Amino acid sequence: MTNGKQKILLALRVNGEVREFACYPNRTLLEVLREDLGLTGTKHGCELGECGTCTILIDNQPILSCLILALECEGREIVTVEGLSPGPGLHPLQEAFGELGAAQCGYCTPGILCTAKALLDRNRRPSRAEIRAALAGNLCRCTGYIKIFEAVELAAERMERPSE
Repeated sequence: MTNGKQKILLALRVNGEVREFACYPNRTLLEVLREDLGLTGTKHGCELGECGTCTILIDNQPILSCLILALECEGREIVTVEGLSPGPGLHPLQEAFGELGAAQCGYCTPGILCTAKALLDRNRRPSRAEIRAALAGNLCRCTGYIKIFEAVELAAERMERPSE
């Protein structure tokens, strides 16, 4: 029996790769991703589930990594901002955010990108209202959101016509 003082062995599938490591059972997925696996793209925010900064994808659904224990994630597919693109290049969302200046300080951007990817995976042509609703849990203090919405729209357009 573990009481939080003994480490347990976990095997998590992160960005398409199984990673085995020992950690304390009371560690959040956010802590494990950043501190144990070195995936620092996922950011610490409020750690209360209110800002969306730590959003990652679990089984293609946006999840706040500060609110889920790492041990709850065994057997599930975890994708962080580092794993958004299946190949060596950037995901169309990442390209559009860079081109349109949708990220200013960039701190909230990984969570927004993961949330937007989940939206585009289920709806290739979302309306502005659908984008706004999907990203409602991701707070940004820099951009005012218009460039973010435009970047998601541009990525959606490019994903619909990938040859351009």
